[in-house]
Amino acid sequence: QVQLVESGGGSVQAGGSLRLSCLASGYTYRHYSMGWFRQPPGKEREGVASIDSDGSSSYVDAVKGGFTISNDNDKNTLYLQMNNLNPEETAMYYCAGGSYIASMLDLYEYTSWGQGTQVTVSS
Repeated sequence: QVQLVESGGGSVQAGGSLRLSCLASGYTYRHYSMGWFRQPPGKEREGVASIDSDGSSSYVDAVKGGFTISNDNDKNTLYLQMNNLNPEETAMYYCAGGSYIASMLDLYEYTSWGQGTQVTVSS
């Protein structure tokens, strides 16, 4: 059974940084595509960044230059480094995984989800 467990969320001031982690188990991690999604209060979940099994990455325009997605196959762990955070990025952040994904930032393509980790950015 696939399990994804996020950690690293918290409260920071605008301009601060956080690094999220997602520990994966129950499948061959390196064969999966992985992504980070977020859901701001009262809004729909949206794609933030994704990384394919070949290491290629995709980002939503709003986070380009500020967020970096990476993974460590030896540790079965996905990361999201978030720099220069702003209050509009306050959200629950989710890790997701899936295979044979065509559109890397489309949440409906992903079959496995973590419980989420809260990120709160204050002004």
